[in-house]
Amino acid sequence: MALDEKIYELRREKLKQIEALGQPSYPTKYEFTHTVPQILAQYSDQTAEQMENPRVPVRVPGRIMAIRLMGKAGFAHLQQDGQRLQIYVKKDAVGDMGFELYKLLDLGDHIGVSGYLFRTRTGELTVHVEEITFLSKDLLPLPEKWHGLSDVELRYRQRYLDLVMNPEVREVFLKRGKLMQSLRRSLDAQGFVEVETPMMQAIAGGAVARPFVTHHNTLDMDLYLRIAPELYLKRLTVGGFDRVYEINRNFRNEGLGWRWNPEFTMLEFYQAYTNYRGVMDLTQNLIEQAAKDVTGGTKTKWRDQEIEWAGSNWRRMTMREAIIQHWPEAAGAKPVLADFGSHDGVKKLVERFNSVHKHMAYDPSGPVGKTVAGLFEAVAEEHLTQPTIIYEFPTAVSPLSKQKPDEPDWTERWEIFAGQMEIANGFSELNDPEDQRRRFEQQLKERQRGDEEAHQMDEDYIRALSYGMPPAGGVGVGVDRLCMLLTDSHTIRDVILFPLLRPEKSLTTEGTEGNA
Repeated sequence: MALDEKIYELRREKLKQIEALGQPSYPTKYEFTHTVPQILAQYSDQTAEQMENPRVPVRVPGRIMAIRLMGKAGFAHLQQDGQRLQIYVKKDAVGDMGFELYKLLDLGDHIGVSGYLFRTRTGELTVHVEEITFLSKDLLPLPEKWHGLSDVELRYRQRYLDLVMNPEVREVFLKRGKLMQSLRRSLDAQGFVEVETPMMQAIAGGAVARPFVTHHNTLDMDLYLRIAPELYLKRLTVGGFDRVYEINRNFRNEGLGWRWNPEFTMLEFYQAYTNYRGVMDLTQNLIEQAAKDVTGGTKTKWRDQEIEWAGSNWRRMTMREAIIQHWPEAAGAKPVLADFGSHDGVKKLVERFNSVHKHMAYDPSGPVGKTVAGLFEAVAEEHLTQPTIIYEFPTAVSPLSKQKPDEPDWTERWEIFAGQMEIANGFSELNDPEDQRRRFEQQLKERQRGDEEAHQMDEDYIRALSYGMPPAGGVGVGVDRLCMLLTDSHTIRDVILFPLLRPEKSLTTEGTEGNA
């Protein structure tokens, strides 16, 4: 029998003994007067004399995180909401039955105690217990040194234990909650309306990504988990929602990595009667305010560097300017704007770059703009630690963006980078239905060339545009990545409570080891 199984059986036996003392094994509720955080907040500054006259009665529940027995007395620590409070249990105070119950308790058990507050001889704020109520048994042992686990996936797989044992993990997700509140508060204050759009869609649209496929049995039709809510939100703009947003879960059937999880959270919003520059300014203000709300300031630690989120620190440059600025010296003279204007010019830039780096994939038959976007990722992205807005993207990689009037190969689109990764994307929305059809047709050609992520044709969306969509700017913000940067979390799995993992090995029903 495995050690955990032996402990499980021993604790099951203790549970029976607790029941024999007249305590329900799993009671339905506990009436309390205080929480552990409330006690610490209200009484940590009070002296022993202040709490003695008059005494402060409390009833408080929590999980036992430390326990020790010393003859006819003992101490324990209760944890609640990530904070701990000491309790003192004396046989003379709780009685024979109460002390027997105390001796049957284990680390991880939930109990409620009533008594009064006092300070020990060492000055620690403590509950002098007069009654113990059993609430729940921990039948499996808590890890002794959770911080020392080498298998980090175990922390993600058993997040419930990670949260119990590591207060700093709990803090990350409290900050994530503050981030969501800040984003909503800022947009609501600007007159935006929050909505919900379908998560199962007949056409996977609104982004260039590979979707997950599911099947509806009654309708006998394949559906896609949404890769973005964009086309539905813009339909609402057609319908008269001039300022609309959604904080949504998206699903993309792509690789795993420190920046990627197949299920992730985005904020998308659309504002009528403005363009990409209008929503650019709004998004910068939104993120700066979020940094203040989450961290209390504008500076955050990121790996071995510091990111300054204050508006004066933000940089703005075109994609072409970024490539020129960060061009490696070893690859020869910096490019000039004319180099990006032809297939031959861009090809030479790729050859020069790969002659010293040899890591940029290149398809000579692909669109020039797609190659330029790849060159930007290879040349510049790793240098963008401080908040940087890169604008003017190639039309070839921006099927939903308006083109620049004077340069049709480029669009009124931008992305925000920080910590060497993209965290937001925005543009002047394409609202010409005929132009949109041509863009979709070009994307269909890319699909025929083998690009499984290229956009599909969406006839109903074109029909919606044909009813008239006002000029508008739209934005998508990666909530998970922004949370990573604001909490100094170096993988997206650290800011998602239950990230996708490979199946856990377990025993099959036949008793042989296999994959669950």
